[in-house]
Amino acid sequence: MSTVAGLPLTEVLLMVAGLAAAGLAVGYLAGLLGIGGGGIAVPILYEVFRFAGVDDEVRMHLAVGTSLAVILPTSLRSVWLHRKRGAVDMGVLRAIGPGVLAGVVVGVLIAAQVDGTVLKIVFVLVAYLMALRLLTGADRWQLGERLPGPAVSLPVGFFTGIASALNGIGGGAFITSYMMLYGRQMLASLATASGVGPIIALPGVLGYMWAGYGQVALPPGSLGYVSLIGAALMVPASLLAAGWGVRSAHRFSKRTLERAFAAFMLVVGTRFVLSLVG
Repeated sequence: MSTVAGLPLTEVLLMVAGLAAAGLAVGYLAGLLGIGGGGIAVPILYEVFRFAGVDDEVRMHLAVGTSLAVILPTSLRSVWLHRKRGAVDMGVLRAIGPGVLAGVVVGVLIAAQVDGTVLKIVFVLVAYLMALRLLTGADRWQLGERLPGPAVSLPVGFFTGIASALNGIGGGAFITSYMMLYGRQMLASLATASGVGPIIALPGVLGYMWAGYGQVALPPGSLGYVSLIGAALMVPASLLAAGWGVRSAHRFSKRTLERAFAAFMLVVGTRFVLSLVG
């Protein structure tokens, strides 16, 4: 039987197909919901790396770092397409950007010091929180008519940066929720939230490369905690699908897809819970 890197050819082809399909889902959701798509990328990458025999000691870190590498070009394309349609509020991005950047740096430093179990726990908490927000239609909750000043926006950005760096996500779900709590329309909120992805992903990728430098358990084709092979297989599909998502966001209701994504996050979160207790 033909093998590639010690694995049967059929298994390798299955992993390639799985990563390409995940890339399509990541890109579509990035364009449609203004999220980075890490909620899909991280669990799929984790399972692919498990399938490929990657050591459990580095598997979760590698999934998170690689997810951020996929989010970077995908979110750049998403925010560019939304901005072409005039839907991105650059003032909001400038207000929360410094907090987000600082949070990413802190998040990477934390990730460099903890094992994969801690990252799994954080991912479960965030997954359940995102699912709750989507299932309950939290866009109906509102705290005010205007976005608050730096005393609120900077801490919101800081929390978003930390949570995103620890989970390998683009942070869009947090920013979309924040804007809608203060009276912004959903389309403007998700379009603006897509702009947070590059702010998180670029320093996040560099940080995970640094944090994993010299790790002996990493698979071939890795640069620190970033699998260049995994990212290369997912990015083209995600870039293609991001355009589809943006077009859908400006045409259709997203409630059904929100519920489907919430269900997915519940399944993924529960899968990690089972791995923690098992």
